[in-house]
Amino acid sequence: MTPRRAARTATACGVLLGAVAAAAGVAASLVAMPAAATPAATPAAIDAQGQIEDPVLQSRFESITKQLRCLVCQNESIADSNVELADQLRRQVREMLIAGKSDDAIFQFMTDRYGEFVRFNTPLEPKTLLIWGAPFLLMLIGAGAIYRIVRVRSRMPLDDEPASGTP
Repeated sequence: MTPRRAARTATACGVLLGAVAAAAGVAASLVAMPAAATPAATPAAIDAQGQIEDPVLQSRFESITKQLRCLVCQNESIADSNVELADQLRRQVREMLIAGKSDDAIFQFMTDRYGEFVRFNTPLEPKTLLIWGAPFLLMLIGAGAIYRIVRVRSRMPLDDEPASGTP
C-alpha cells in the first residue's frame, strides 16, 4: 500500500469513527435527557434540516457564521465550509445562541479560543490599528509621491524647446 493510499484510508477511517462516536454521543445524550429537556420542548428547538426554529435566532446564527473564518480553509466562512472543524464551530455557535448568549459574547468566546484570525472583520482596537490604517497611510504616501513627481517634472524644460540664449 502506498503512503498516499494509507493516508486516505486513515483519513476515511478517522472520519467514519468520528461520525460513529458523534452518533453514539448524541444517542446517549438523548437517552439521558428528561422529557422536559428534549430539543422539541425548548423554545429554540432545531428542526429536521438543522436550522433553529426561531427565525430571529436563525438569522443571528447565519450572520455570525458568515463572520467567522474557517480555520482549516482560511478563506471561507464556517457557514460555507464543509470541514469537520467548521461543523463543530457551527454547532458551538448554535448551542450558544440557544443558551441565550449575545453575539458579542459568542465572538469573544471564539476570539479567546482561536485568536483574532477567526474573525473576518477584526474590530478597531489599538492592536489592530495598523491593519485598518495601513491602506490609508499607503494611499497618502502614494498621492504625495505622485504630486511631488508631477510638480518637479512640470518645472523641467521640454526637450523640443531650444535652450534660451541660442539663435
